[in-house]
Amino acid sequence: MLNIISDPFFYVVAVPAVLLLGISKSGFGAGFGSLAVPIMALSISVPQAAAILMPVLLLMDVLGMAAFRKDFDKQLLKFLVPFALVGTAIGAFLFKLLDAHIVAGMVGAFTLLFLVQRLLFPPRPDSPPPPRWTGALLTMTSGFTSFVAHAGGPPINAYLIPMRLPPIKFTATMAFLFFVINLSKWIPYGWLGLLDARNMGTSLVLLPLAPLGVWVGLRVARHISPFLFYRFIYWGMFLTGTKLLWDGFAG
Repeated sequence: MLNIISDPFFYVVAVPAVLLLGISKSGFGAGFGSLAVPIMALSISVPQAAAILMPVLLLMDVLGMAAFRKDFDKQLLKFLVPFALVGTAIGAFLFKLLDAHIVAGMVGAFTLLFLVQRLLFPPRPDSPPPPRWTGALLTMTSGFTSFVAHAGGPPINAYLIPMRLPPIKFTATMAFLFFVINLSKWIPYGWLGLLDARNMGTSLVLLPLAPLGVWVGLRVARHISPFLFYRFIYWGMFLTGTKLLWDGFAG
């Protein structure tokens, strides 16, 4: 018999969280996806929610890469991937020392500060992209927060949004980046004892929802205007930042 979580309330929060994650990963560059773990944490702990989502994320990443295999920015990925892996390594070594609520609060505060800065001081059309040292720091932060709570979207969004990439290229690059990040987390998660039979069994129950969420996101990403696309990104970051900041104080 499959060993799974039996609490009905868990599935009340987990089903929309997984669908939101799929839509986000394929359509909105992880803007709303960082809400998945905080939503599931209404029923279970943050580390358990992160572990349950690992197989779901793997399937979503593979589907997303297949759909966007011709659209990603290769040069940008070459720059981002090494720093992201450094961030995940830091997250792995500090995981047991850090309170997940504190990390959530820090990510939420950073996300909201970035949005305030964008609203009060909007960039000019001819403004240069962010400096590479900023990209390196934000990408490492993204790898770190992704490892701790699958909340890597807000930091990397803060670096990529000012580049004003076309929606498809933005989403495709994020899909490939987070495939590498999420793949790198499997061995450390196993080492930390998070990939137990109950978590993996529960993940299998949620797995069929992954293609549905990705399909909806793909439909949106290929038909949305850049203006509306980035408005959704901003709203996703606002909701994510608010929820994570609340979790930081509530913890």
